[in-house]
Amino acid sequence: MFFTKQFRIPSAAEALPGRADAMPVPERHFVLNTPLQGPFPGKRQIQFGMGCFWGAEKQFWSLPGVYTTAVGYSGGHTPNPTYREVCSGQTGHTEAVLVVYDPARISLDALLKVFWESHDPTQGMRQGNDAGTQYRSAIYAGDADDLQLAEATSKAFQTALSAAGLDTITTEIKPAGPFYYAEEYHQQYLAKNPDGYCGLGGTGVACPIGVGVKARQ
Repeated sequence: MFFTKQFRIPSAAEALPGRADAMPVPERHFVLNTPLQGPFPGKRQIQFGMGCFWGAEKQFWSLPGVYTTAVGYSGGHTPNPTYREVCSGQTGHTEAVLVVYDPARISLDALLKVFWESHDPTQGMRQGNDAGTQYRSAIYAGDADDLQLAEATSKAFQTALSAAGLDTITTEIKPAGPFYYAEEYHQQYLAKNPDGYCGLGGTGVACPIGVGVKARQ
């Protein structure tokens, strides 16, 4: 069961039961030396799914204004899943990156531009050679304003993709639910393993910014 690729998100009744105990993770970010877990006073959060979370996390930790990042599982049903369970397709989760940022130093629309341009959001339940529900594109927003901005940038990027002859965006955009931290060895994986696998790749299309929705400052 665990290694069969799944392309349908299970219902809550079908999902694996998970567990009450959270995954133990390091106290500090391997690169930034900031706390990996909150609370994060004065900061804002958003969750991104972009395929394999190793390369996705690296896209954000180097941005000025990003306070910390972590990889985990989000968008599904199973509490505190393991990597193996998520890869089974029976949790409903996608591999996600938690981005905690200082809104006085970097805007959400700047983060969204990196999100859209760093992967291919048109591929459904896959990203390149990585196939399965855990590789779907997703934005899990912190509040209604952030959700509105995510949806507006999606529409703007779709216009650019369509002009380039590319397909329809399949990104799941919805309010953020629980973020379940992934196992310790996944956190900042490419900083610990510089030659590790990274399947991230964009479309080559630039995402327009300034889409008529005021970014939160």
